Amino acid sequence: MLVAALLVAVIAMILPGTAVAGTDDGRARADHWGVITRNTIGSPVAALRNGPFGSFGVTGTSARPPYGRGSLGIEVVGAAPGVNPSVTEKVDFGNEVDFYGKSLLSLRRAGFHVFQTGENISYGGVTNMPNIRIEIDPNLNSTSDYSSLVWLPAASPTVNSWSPFLDATTTGGWFLTGNAGTVTGCALATPCTFSALKAAFTSRDAKPTVLTVSVGKGRDFMWTGAVDGLRLNDYVYDFEPDGVKALHKR
Repeated sequence: MLVAALLVAVIAMILPGTAVAGTDDGRARADHWGVITRNTIGSPVAALRNGPFGSFGVTGTSARPPYGRGSLGIEVVGAAPGVNPSVTEKVDFGNEVDFYGKSLLSLRRAGFHVFQTGENISYGGVTNMPNIRIEIDPNLNSTSDYSSLVWLPAASPTVNSWSPFLDATTTGGWFLTGNAGTVTGCALATPCTFSALKAAFTSRDAKPTVLTVSVGKGRDFMWTGAVDGLRLNDYVYDFEPDGVKALHKR
């Protein structure tokens, strides 16, 4: 047991950016990720998978997941030709443990890579994309104790292949659900830039805290694709068939 403990310590010193599942050393951990069941509607798919590789004829770095050999595959039924508009699904794949209680205002880097397809664009346009969803306690007033903060990505610059990193702090828009959206002005109808979102809290001396972090889709348009390399500050979460790996990045 002593030898095993020393081996773990040596590995941690050699690879300081590698998360050690099950430890409590203050670093990012990768063992608390999965489908958030209470945020799931219908029978959607959010599963760790191999690939996707391609599409056919695509070569180079955009033909494979940006990290490792796998990704998070997402499939939701939504508005599409021939589909009953009342049958719309929603799914969140995320972490309800490791980010709980952290300051939302400390978030300074966020984004991911996406595998977008032409079919998804035909269902809902070029901005038919998956989202980053952060459940928070806005702490704006005594009646504002819950809201979902959602990133709406801009169009992917690539189709039928892996995108470059999509930076959520400089592209797309963010909105808050419920009363927090009304108070800050960052609502679905009027999304804010990342900097404007943070300013909406700091100008009101609010200290929002994080409840959960996830990647998901719905309820709007049908979408079938994949996400990899979710960035949150100095960690990139690499979705692999055998689990989620937290990679330390500067």
